[in-house]
Formats: sequence, structure tokens, C-alpha cells
Amino acid sequence: MTVTANSIITPQTPNSNHIVQSFTATTTPGSTTPANTVLLVTAGANGGRLTKLHAQPVATVTVSQLQMFRSNDTGTTKKWVNTALGAPSGYTLAGTTLPPLADFLYSDDTPAILKAGEQIYVGSSVTGSWSFEAEWSDY
Repeated sequence: MTVTANSIITPQTPNSNHIVQSFTATTTPGSTTPANTVLLVTAGANGGRLTKLHAQPVATVTVSQLQMFRSNDTGTTKKWVNTALGAPSGYTLAGTTLPPLADFLYSDDTPAILKAGEQIYVGSSVTGSWSFEAEWSDY
């Protein structure tokens, strides 16, 4: 995108993605090569603005640390940047219960700014099945 100095550039293309994944526990989050993560977001050619990242269990799960990683090299290196507590008391799937929502706390007021082509991967510290949802806009 051609830009003009001192002119605001606003997000142009709204995007969303949703995955349902049975995770095997990730390796130590501090690692730059965590195992068992899944790609959720890829920013466009001019970067992006992540405004929503949520997760919910889709099966019976124990208390889990849900993890977010950022990568600038198509997943070769992943940096652990955020977590959310999934199912703080554990959760038993039933048609009469509301699954807990784990919120990574991104919004229009507190977005994560993504550089061109940057990717977001997600994982869980404990084996379990989760539904992740993300919303972002590309510049």
C-alpha cells in the first residue's frame, strides 16, 4: 500500500478464523520452537490489527494454560507472548452447562499490531480439545 506521510492508515479488510483442535500439550512456552501449536492468523501484506482472540473447550477438559505465539518467519521461530486461563475449575462437557470463555484481552481499544505476514499460533499447556476464534483487520 502506498502511504502518504502524516496521513492515518486505517484497517481495510476484516478477517476472522476459527479452529477446533485437539491439542497435545505444548512444550515449554519459553521455547522458540514449541511443539503442538496450530496456525490461527496470518496478517496481510501491509500488516494487521488483532482485536479478538477467544477460546472455549469443546470437550471435557482440566484447567489449562492456553498460549499465543507470534512468528515473523512462517513458524520457524515462535515467540510466546500471551496466555489465557482455560477452564479455571476444569469443565465437564454437557448440554446443560455453559463452557467457560478464555479471553486473551484484545479489543478495538487494546489491539495487537501485526507486521506484514506475521502469524499467530495457539496451543494448550494440557492435552485437551479447544475452539479458538480470532478477528483481525489487514491494513
